[in-house]
Order: sequence, then structure tokens, then C-alpha cells
Amino acid sequence: MIKAAVLGSPISHSLSPLLHTIAYTELGLESEYTRIDVKSGELKNFLENCGSTWSGFSLTMPLKEEVLDFSTNVSPLAARIRSANTLIQNPLQTWNASTTDVSGFTHALSAHGKDAGGDVLIIGGGATARAAVSACDGVSSRISVMVRSLSRANEISNSVEFSDLEFVEWGDTKLFETADLIISTVPEGVSDSLVKKFPAKPAGIFFDVLYKPWPTMALKAWSDLGGQVVDGLDLLIHQAIDQVAIFSDHYVERTSMAPLMRRHGLKALGPST
Repeated sequence: MIKAAVLGSPISHSLSPLLHTIAYTELGLESEYTRIDVKSGELKNFLENCGSTWSGFSLTMPLKEEVLDFSTNVSPLAARIRSANTLIQNPLQTWNASTTDVSGFTHALSAHGKDAGGDVLIIGGGATARAAVSACDGVSSRISVMVRSLSRANEISNSVEFSDLEFVEWGDTKLFETADLIISTVPEGVSDSLVKKFPAKPAGIFFDVLYKPWPTMALKAWSDLGGQVVDGLDLLIHQAIDQVAIFSDHYVERTSMAPLMRRHGLKALGPST
């Protein structure tokens, strides 16, 4: 019996319960996967009192950084990017933290026949941006990070080991023209102001990590201009597939599972507007 949940706040919009349940059913496993609203500052108390029956937890904002302060064992990758989205309980009833966000970016691009090669522009500087930077590291020739503040520059720099890294001003127009891949990791509405700076004929791929709203203004604008896009539903699906494998200890055939999860996800999101 798989007993798991996604934790975060706000959490009511999360498609993780739907996608995880589809995967466990397809694997022939009994499961109970729910969503639980856990606000910033509440995670430690929640984990100390949740009991020992849980297979694991998926974490979304604002908990991906908070969890690192009290997890017993943090994977090297999660420690390097200062972000974890996956928790499993060990026999001592303490918690092991890891991340599937990095592999989620890689698999989502691969599903579209793409990788992070060439010049990459990442919009934003938070936990998801660091996961994106890490996914591009060693694949991209250059990673440019567009931020409104350099307060978290050191954390981003620590996430890169091989590729050239630079920080650029918010709304640096020329990068929308030249980047092979653009990854937006900012919250809802933040990228809207950048739409007017998009090129008339986009050449690169625009990858937006959000799936609410569906589609985002930036993703729709890039697509309407004829540019190729990758959406946040793909990212959610591919990081979830890796979590399903961790929680269930079962192999998951990605090439068949991802399209199944996407069909159900699209149905839940409803028609594009």
C-alpha cells in the first residue's frame, strides 16, 4: 500500500494526486495519495507528528528549501541546489530528502526530442531556477540567469560546476533573440511583463514551469508567435514519474507512462484559453 501526499501552500490546484494515482493504478499497486496544506514554518512540526505509515511526501513551494534544515540525510544533488522535492521515511522514522526536479527538466526536454545544449536563458533565481541550472549544467555551453536581484546569486553559482554562467538584467531583450532554450521559473504573473520583449519570430524553445494558469500568458504568446514550447505539465509529469519509482520501489516505463499521465492531466486542466 502506497500512502503519500504532496505538501505545500497553496496546494488545492495541485495535479500530483491525479498523476500519482494514475501511475500506481497502472502499476497494479494499491495507493492513497492526497494533498495537504502545509505552510512555511510548519513542515518540521508536521513531519514530527505525522506517524510512521507514510511511504513518502512530494514537496512544492514554499517547502523545498525549508526541508533541508532538518532532514537527516540530504542527497548530494539536493544539497548542492539547496532544494528538495521528495521525502521518504527511513526505519528510524527520520527523513531522507532528495530531488527529482533536475531529472524532470531533462526528461521533459527529451520527450520533445530536445536537450539543453547551446545557450540557455533561465528566468528567475529561486529553488526551481537552481534545479533548472543544474539540469543544464555540463550540457549547455552558456547559462544566463535573468534576475531582478542578485541576492541569491551565490546559491545559483553553487549549482553550476561545468557550464559558463552569467547573470543578466531583467528583460534583457537580446537574449530572447539568441537563446536556444529559455526556461521561466518565476511565479504566476511575473513573466507577463516580458511578453512584449519577445521576438517576432522566436527561434529558441520556451519552457515554462507553471501549469496554472493554463496556459501561462508567456507560453501562449511564444507559441502564437510560432515558437516551440514545453509546458509545466510535462515537468510535473516527469518529476512525478521518478517519485513514483522511489515511493513504490518499482520500475516505471517512462515512454508509456508519461503520455498516459499527460492525457489525464490535460483533461483535468480543461481547454486552453
